[in-house]
Amino acid sequence: MTTPDQTPPENIQGDAAPDAPRASSAGAAGGRGRLAGRAAIVSGAAQGIGLATTGVFCQEGARVVMVDVDEAALAAGAASLSGKALEVLPCKADITKFEECEHAVKLCVEKFGRLDILVNNAGVTKDGLLIRMSEADWDFVLDVNLKGAFHLTKAAVRPMMKAHWGRIINVSSLVGQEGNAGQANYSASKGGLIAFSKSCARELASRNILVNAVTPGFVHTRMTEHLPDPVRKYFLDKIPLGRICEPVEIARAILFLASEDASYITGAVLPVNGGGYT
Repeated sequence: MTTPDQTPPENIQGDAAPDAPRASSAGAAGGRGRLAGRAAIVSGAAQGIGLATTGVFCQEGARVVMVDVDEAALAAGAASLSGKALEVLPCKADITKFEECEHAVKLCVEKFGRLDILVNNAGVTKDGLLIRMSEADWDFVLDVNLKGAFHLTKAAVRPMMKAHWGRIINVSSLVGQEGNAGQANYSASKGGLIAFSKSCARELASRNILVNAVTPGFVHTRMTEHLPDPVRKYFLDKIPLGRICEPVEIARAILFLASEDASYITGAVLPVNGGGYT
């Protein structure tokens, strides 16, 4: 059986019709241009799912503001995408502070002229049994994972409402659906993100802003690659496909929800977990 601090399931943070997106050739290098001319913000973009999503978006023609609190990791992540992107703009921001989220949105609109897509991916863990969990650890996880998504979404919907077009994808987790011992704070934050997505979907549908969630299962990231073999076996035994998910597989699901292929989907929860939970 696993110990609570060894079980991170994914990665460690009315109006006029919209102007037509500017065409670009960025999708030609490995993509089909499904996001040609679109502008996006991805939080937690320095590594893992966020970095993979940024890369996939760029391959499909989008311009991306990469948001992360870790400036050094953000610079390294952006550098790793050189040659793949039409334009990538790193933005250091603490999403627990609304004014920094407003700054990221303002930067995107000033630099790219628009904001079409928001991916709330940033997430953290502070695992521990409930009886030992401090209020500080509870607040830290909820502030980043849930309140941070609230801040960025609140800031992002203004330009989306003006354009009468938008896509918001919230990266929740399998444990937000089924829970996990030792992760009461993390599970609550990710379950709250699902409810937040559904409420926003109803509230924003009239403005053609679609809001959905994805729920990754056990993903190969920096946090999970060093897990002891018994822990990895415990998780793998619960996955019908019998393997760990790669970040780019989550990114492709996010891409689908951000594209016109998902133009009639809102308020949905898309599980990407190898059949581990449906």
